[in-house]
Amino acid sequence: MNFDYDLFVIGGGSGGVRAARVAAATGAKVALAEEFRMGGTCVIRGCVPKKLMVFASGYSEMFDDARAYGWDVTDGPFEWPRFRSHLHKELDRLEGIYRKLLDNSGVEICDARASLTDAHTVALSSGRTVTAKHILIATGGRPVVPDIPGAALGITSNDIFLLDELPKSILIVGGGYIASEFAGILNGLGVKVTQFYRGAQILRGFDDEARGLVAEGMREKGVNLHLGTNIVEMRAATADDLQDNGMSAPVDQGKPVSAPSGEPAKGIWVKATNGQEAIFDQVMFATGRAPNTENIGLAEAGVQIGRRGEIVVDDYSQTGVPSIYAIGDVTDRVQLTPVAIREAMAFVETVFKGNPTKVDHDLIPSAIFTQPEMGTIGLTEEAARDIEPVEIYCTSFKPMNHAFAGRTDRVMMKLVVSSATRKVLGCHIVADHAGEMIQLAAIAIKMGATKEDFDRTVAVHPTMAEELVTMKDPVRRA
Repeated sequence: MNFDYDLFVIGGGSGGVRAARVAAATGAKVALAEEFRMGGTCVIRGCVPKKLMVFASGYSEMFDDARAYGWDVTDGPFEWPRFRSHLHKELDRLEGIYRKLLDNSGVEICDARASLTDAHTVALSSGRTVTAKHILIATGGRPVVPDIPGAALGITSNDIFLLDELPKSILIVGGGYIASEFAGILNGLGVKVTQFYRGAQILRGFDDEARGLVAEGMREKGVNLHLGTNIVEMRAATADDLQDNGMSAPVDQGKPVSAPSGEPAKGIWVKATNGQEAIFDQVMFATGRAPNTENIGLAEAGVQIGRRGEIVVDDYSQTGVPSIYAIGDVTDRVQLTPVAIREAMAFVETVFKGNPTKVDHDLIPSAIFTQPEMGTIGLTEEAARDIEPVEIYCTSFKPMNHAFAGRTDRVMMKLVVSSATRKVLGCHIVADHAGEMIQLAAIAIKMGATKEDFDRTVAVHPTMAEELVTMKDPVRRA
């Protein structure tokens, strides 16, 4: 059978774009469809704009530090419109680069929504129908909003970059990395931040000691963190709400917003599971993400969907339909951009280069850009001790730069070591630039480094990271 394309990619995020480009480089005829903006979640509404906001929010403390170090500086107000304008110019630039890379690779771009009609056929919202020998689905994921009364009044991480102005107060609902990162970001930008999380501690699944230090640091920086707490209901605030006790009313130029009794007032009224009621300018939900598998013809093509809505694939990213593959967040394996890119490369190796390649999803490093920042790889202490006897090497201290500036911030360096093999099973860092440190530590751990390998490495002094190779005695065994 003759097909229009050798490969048709649905989704223009990091994984889809990489797969399309690399497949085209083999001589394959490739097209890619994207209904929104090229670059996907990471570039347009995720990693990139978020990290730029992390940078922006950090300057609020830098002014104080600069004065402590002898600089005569004064800090002025943060200008959100100015920052937002620069931010969107940068995102436009990056999207343009993605499009240029596809064009230069010979990939045909279809600015349209695509859906499957069978194992080899794709229908585009432009009205065009095309066929392909292979189809790759890389549609990513989306934020999930909980089913509670008034939830439609809230926003998600997709919306935060589009606000005309920053709220004076915000409630962030959730305890994962997205919720906790934005709590730190907005707090640093001068927003009064409250965070609700229904669990006992934020950042579930990460090392207990590390996430505890992050939570402590967030509180010290001003985030009003409530654990074991969730929203019962929410609605538009009224003037009557502003008169009730215990409410945190939004303000306009320092004065409470007012309106005739019973009429809507600025803000969102929230009732929490602990019985408290309050008003916030904004409520942001960061309560999980779901794969983008709805209404793209998966059932028509016979593609199996898992219980979380994810596309079910094998180790080679192939679905139960031989011609259809899927990579990235839509498969709900590991929701990280570099993983999607690795899966894209493995897909091309397998399908277009005749070299069956699996992606190694073990020992993947990650960074959480909370304030304080966390970098992590491997097993947590809790997970490791359930598998085998371990030794824990850990230190927490006030770093030189913070101590000199009079700040209370503490950092933590932690190694989880197998008692039997001496291999480092996990590394967890809470510190400025923890993400930069964990990337390099991850190379050693991925290679199977032992604690003695760390010990033999000469320290770089004076640095925070030197503590990773100077911890001689375990603090506990488990």
